[in-house]
Amino acid sequence: FFSPGFQVAPETKAVMKWLRSIPFVLSASLHGGELVVTYPYDYSRHPMEEKMFSPTPDEKMFQILAKAYADAHPVISDRSELRCGGNFVKRGGIINGAEWYSFTGGMADFNYLHTNCFEVTVEVGCEKFPLEEELFTIWHENRDALLNYMEMVHRGIKGIVSDKFGNPIKNARISVRGIQHDVTTGN
Repeated sequence: FFSPGFQVAPETKAVMKWLRSIPFVLSASLHGGELVVTYPYDYSRHPMEEKMFSPTPDEKMFQILAKAYADAHPVISDRSELRCGGNFVKRGGIINGAEWYSFTGGMADFNYLHTNCFEVTVEVGCEKFPLEEELFTIWHENRDALLNYMEMVHRGIKGIVSDKFGNPIKNARISVRGIQHDVTTGN
């Protein structure tokens, strides 16, 4: 998953441990510097290729998740190509991460490959390091989109996998025909 020599920061290790201990199913990573929602894979299948579409087996679901955020964001959903993030207008404000730029060690890829958690990366604003007085506006631009995204946790199949006595089965593998990515049950 990580390239040779890649150092994992202590806080990243802590989040990885946390994700493995609790059965999260949906998350988002918030960044600054652009207005777009990206989804896995962030690392290209061919590391030497830049801007190479690199879909997961759950490509359609990731597009639905990313669009749920983008469509509820007042600026990302704005059809003007003359604004920050305007180069993503024709894509609906979303893009496969590796198609934008490929990098190794992203949390969205880790979550998809090593947990049951689907994560998108949200670039919440045009400035990488916004000033304090800009944060209130950024919050309001992203609040409804965050809520809309969180409601997506109710999409898909949910329930309890149990034995014939009604006892939950831990780590049962669940497969969906046509999607080559299994998930496992929690505790």
